[in-house]
Amino acid sequence: MRDNVTMSKKIDTALKDLLKALKKHAEVAGERHVSLKRSQRATARLRAATNAYVVAVHARSGLPNPFEDLVDPALDAETIESLAAERDAIARTLTGPIPQQSAAL
Repeated sequence: MRDNVTMSKKIDTALKDLLKALKKHAEVAGERHVSLKRSQRATARLRAATNAYVVAVHARSGLPNPFEDLVDPALDAETIESLAAERDAIARTLTGPIPQQSAAL
C-alpha cells in the first residue's frame, strides 16, 4: 500500500511540474516577440516535464505514453503518410507469421 501512495505522489508531482512547464511555454510562445533562447528553454523544460510524467504514469500503472500519437504540425501530409506506412509495415513484420527455416542437410 505504501508504494501506491509514493507512486501516486510521484505522478502528482510530475503533473504539477508538467502544468507549470506548459503554462510557461504558452506564456513564452504567446509573447509579441518570441525570444529564441527563452522559447528553447521553455520547450526543453516542457519536454523534460512531459517525459517525467509519462515515466511516472507508466511506472505506476503500466499505461503507455498518452502523447505518442501526436503529430508534428510542421510535417506535410506526404511525410505523415510515409511515416504511417513505415510504422504499419514494421507492425506487420513484428506481428505477422514467423518465417520457418528449412532443416540443415
